[in-house]
Amino acid sequence: MQLRYQYRLYPTSAQRDALARAFGCARTVFNDGLRMRQEARENGLPYISDADLSKRIITQAKKAPERAWLGEVSAVVLQQALADLNTAYRNFFASLTGKRKGPKIAPPRFRSRKDNRQAVRFTRNARFSITAGGRLRLPKIGDVPVRWSRGLPSAPSSVTVIKDASGRHFASFVVETSDGPLPESASEVGIDLGLKHFAVLSDGRKIDNPRFLRRAERRLKKAQRALSRKAKGSNNRAKAVVKVARAHARAADARRDFAHKLSTQIICKNQAVYVENLSVKGLARTKLAKSVYDAGWGQFTAMLAYKAARHGRTLVRIDRWFPSSKMCSTCGAVAESLPLRIRSWTCPCGTVHDRDVNAAINILAAGRAERLNACGGQVSPPLAVAQVDEAGSLRGTA
Repeated sequence: MQLRYQYRLYPTSAQRDALARAFGCARTVFNDGLRMRQEARENGLPYISDADLSKRIITQAKKAPERAWLGEVSAVVLQQALADLNTAYRNFFASLTGKRKGPKIAPPRFRSRKDNRQAVRFTRNARFSITAGGRLRLPKIGDVPVRWSRGLPSAPSSVTVIKDASGRHFASFVVETSDGPLPESASEVGIDLGLKHFAVLSDGRKIDNPRFLRRAERRLKKAQRALSRKAKGSNNRAKAVVKVARAHARAADARRDFAHKLSTQIICKNQAVYVENLSVKGLARTKLAKSVYDAGWGQFTAMLAYKAARHGRTLVRIDRWFPSSKMCSTCGAVAESLPLRIRSWTCPCGTVHDRDVNAAINILAAGRAERLNACGGQVSPPLAVAQVDEAGSLRGTA
C-alpha cells in the first residue's frame, strides 16, 4: 500500500528563493500547456498528445530567449507539472463520459502565483536523496533541513515540496508500506456524529466537540481587522495576509491532529466501525454551516476509511435517511417527530433514551444487518434493528 508521510521543512533564504523559482517554472509550464490545448480546441484542431505537448512546452521552449529561465530548475519538476495537467484532463474526460464515479469534475484551470498552495514534485529520476545528516537533498535547490517527526518505513518513490498559504514548507514522501492487519478484536462500535458532542459511541462514551475554529475566532478577528486596514498591494498587507493564514493553519492543524488521534484509537480497538453517511455539503447550506465545517466530519470519516483498509478493519456507512434518532433501540418503534431541541425522550415501551446514545446503538445494529446482507444473510433487517441482548447493557446509560 502506498502512503504519504509529510514532514516540515526549514529552508534557508537562498533555498526559499530557489523553491520559489521552481514553483514559478512549474506553474508556467502547466499554464502554457493548458493554454495551448484550449487554443487548439477553439480553432478546431486535434487534441495535442502528451508527448507532443512536452516537446513544445519544455524542450523547444527552453531554446527560446523568453523561456530560457526554465533551465534553471530540474527538468523533472517541469515534466511532473505537465503530467499533472494530463492527469487533470483524463479525469475530466472520464467524468464527462461517466467512467469516473462521484461528482462531476471541472476542466483544468490556470494556476496562479496567488494560490494558497504551491507545489513541485521530484521523482527518483530527479535523484533526490536524504543525506547522512538527515537533510533532504533536492537538485538545484540544495540540502534542506527537515524535522523528522517519525522515520520513513521504506525508500520513497517521490517527494512533493509544498508551500502553504502561511509560508510554511513541507515535504510529502510517497512510500510503500507493508502493514499487516491488526489482531482481531471482538468489539464493534456505532458512531453518531454531532455538533454538541463531536461523536457519541454505542458504548455510551461521549466525545466533546473541540470547536477549534470557534476557539480561534478572537485571534482571527484581530488579524482580519488588521488586514482590512492595510493598503492593497503594500508589503504590510502581504504580511497581514500571512498572519491570517497562520491563524487558520493553527486551527486546521489542531483539528487534523484531533481527528487522527481519535480515528486511530477507534480503529485499533474495534473490528468493525459503523457511521452515518452524512451529506456535509447539504448541511453546509444551512445556518449551521460554520459549525459543520468546524467539526470536520468528512475529514474524520475519510481517516476512518483509509485506516480501516490499512489495518484490516471493516467500515460500514449507514444510509443518511435511516431514522437512527427517532427509532427505539429496544422495541424498534419509530417516533413521529423528534426536534433537535429534544435531547432525551421516552418510548411507549417505557424505555428512556438519550437521543445521541440511542442513535449510536441503532447505527451499530443497522450496520451489523448490512454486513449480514453483504455476506448473503437476510435481505432486510427486521423492524427491531437492535436486539435486547445488544442494547441491554446500556439501558442504564441511555
